[in-house]
Amino acid sequence: MYKILKAFDRVTDIVILVICLLLILFGAYALYDNQYVYSTASDRSALMYRPKTSGEDAGKWDKGELVDDVVAWLRIDDTTIDYPVVQGEDNQEYLNKDPFGEFSLSGSIFLDSRCDPDFSDHYSLVYGHHMARGIMFGALDDFTDRDFFAAHRRGELVTDTGRYDVTLFAVMSTLTTDGIVFMDDEDCAQRIDKHIRENADIYEEPEPGNIICLSTCSDSDSMQRLAVFGVLRQTAQIREGDVET
Repeated sequence: MYKILKAFDRVTDIVILVICLLLILFGAYALYDNQYVYSTASDRSALMYRPKTSGEDAGKWDKGELVDDVVAWLRIDDTTIDYPVVQGEDNQEYLNKDPFGEFSLSGSIFLDSRCDPDFSDHYSLVYGHHMARGIMFGALDDFTDRDFFAAHRRGELVTDTGRYDVTLFAVMSTLTTDGIVFMDDEDCAQRIDKHIRENADIYEEPEPGNIICLSTCSDSDSMQRLAVFGVLRQTAQIREGDVET
């Protein structure tokens, strides 16, 4: 009996050791995987293809190795938001694909597939994953602070046909089910303006113009979202031939 118990204890020790080793390996892999995701998300190699907006080359945009689906470049002054904007055939295409067309868990910043790619709609909706460390649209968290919002309201959007000043005017916590995610009926403009004014956590009366919404999930189940709104004002047209592909 003693020998049986001793053998049982030895087997139990081995099982516990194996489980501990597996947990260590799993933890190490999780750390590696997390680091890999954030290292790819923080890759700024696309910046070399950012359109020129000043100097002798102002108005020229060499998209280089970026995918043909790149429709714009979005930059918010003095923040980490400085990315190409893509638009897929549907809103799943660029969830896990970078602007070079390669697989990436962090995906791309992308325009809703129902929106006009030249941002001529009254309401253009742009999505981005919520990443820690201010990466991708995780940077939108900063705008929930009123002082930060007040100091970082300016930006620029460049498309194939024009350049636009971006002036942020509202920040709102919302749900994917509350109707602001996308509205495309006849009363779209009036309903969106009214909804933002009545429900925004931070609001500054905007100048008239088309609205751009920057949207990201803000919790694990992706139902709660953070939306930052801005007004687009065109500052220049880009002549045909100025955009290089």
